[in-house]
Amino acid sequence: MTILNLLQLGLTLGGLIFIVMLIKAWRVKRDSEVGTNTVAVGAIGGIANFCDTLGVGSFAIKTAGYKQFNLVDDKDLPGTLNAQAALATVAQALIFLTAVEVDMTTMVSLIVAACLGATIGARIVSGLDRQVIRLIMGCALLVVAILMLAGRLELFPLGGTELGLSGTKLVIAIVGNFIFGALMTVGIGLYAPCMTMIYLLGMNPIAAFPIMMCSCAFLCFFSAGSFIQRQALNTRAALSVAITGPIAVLIAAFIVKSLDLDTLAWLVTVVVFYTSITMFRSWSKGKAELRSAPVTS
Repeated sequence: MTILNLLQLGLTLGGLIFIVMLIKAWRVKRDSEVGTNTVAVGAIGGIANFCDTLGVGSFAIKTAGYKQFNLVDDKDLPGTLNAQAALATVAQALIFLTAVEVDMTTMVSLIVAACLGATIGARIVSGLDRQVIRLIMGCALLVVAILMLAGRLELFPLGGTELGLSGTKLVIAIVGNFIFGALMTVGIGLYAPCMTMIYLLGMNPIAAFPIMMCSCAFLCFFSAGSFIQRQALNTRAALSVAITGPIAVLIAAFIVKSLDLDTLAWLVTVVVFYTSITMFRSWSKGKAELRSAPVTS
């Protein structure tokens, strides 16, 4: 059995176990969640996962939609988002694993690094100031996005066509994905930073898709499973997006796979600009919340 087959088997088994766990949780909570608008939640989740497959990320879109229409209770939101992401990222990973022939040493190394970052590195990152992280990430992504734009305008040499890394570049990528996996514990998604790193290290932009999607898929099994065990989620909302999410992923995946290298590079540049802006917005919102918080003596 090849490494590719092992990854596919792991994703499939993990997805099946997740479905069983989610259905069991739904049977326990279904009466208390009868008022959930599954049609609206499913529609928003489908749109978000379509964007997610393009590399934009889904959490911010879902959160905005659910809060705007009061669809999911705030206390259930983190668990619901994680559970909704599980099957969608599995679908993304399975599609792009066979669509892009990324070097398996690079692939497995970065997946393991992300998973370790989310478990070991989380202990370090969780103690850092979230506002500082947001500001640093926003500035870093903005600088990188400007460099990418310069590269697209042929003002600065950037990008490449490689589908694997070795030596110093591989070490940099492993350290980077470890950090990105850890940052997920404070609500900063892995997609855009990973996509940026892959591009800056001279790889083909499309190589980022199977790497970042597999990393997040395996991470979601642990994070979503933990929320399900604690019943800290809206199971009806999770199940609705478990249906619409993978469908949206299938539609978006064929768009990504049909793009040529230059168009894909422009897409990556736009995604990084967008993520930088959302990071600054999160930082600004957090700053405003701190100012309005009551002072205790």
